[in-house]
Amino acid sequence: MMWYFYIICFFAGAFLANGVPHFVSGVSGRKFPTPFAHPPGKGLSSPTVNVFWGFTNFVFGSLLLTVIDTFSLGLTFESLALILGALAISLFSSRVFGKLKEK
Repeated sequence: MMWYFYIICFFAGAFLANGVPHFVSGVSGRKFPTPFAHPPGKGLSSPTVNVFWGFTNFVFGSLLLTVIDTFSLGLTFESLALILGALAISLFSSRVFGKLKEK
């Protein structure tokens, strides 16, 4: 493995790990800080913003892994359907649980 693959793996891991708290907070209907909040990184963003931010981190982390020849994401129509299904139910959950938390 080339030396820069380790750097790519490091940043892929950072993106994937960063996506977890945002995504979980979002689908749980809780607000959580994002770079889009006011002030950035300190204010709270809506659950929906957190789902998108967490999902974006997952996508970037996965895309970085595809740079490495030994890793294959296997992006097919089936995996695209899986990804869209996960995003759809996550956004639905963020809205439903967000309304519950606001009461």
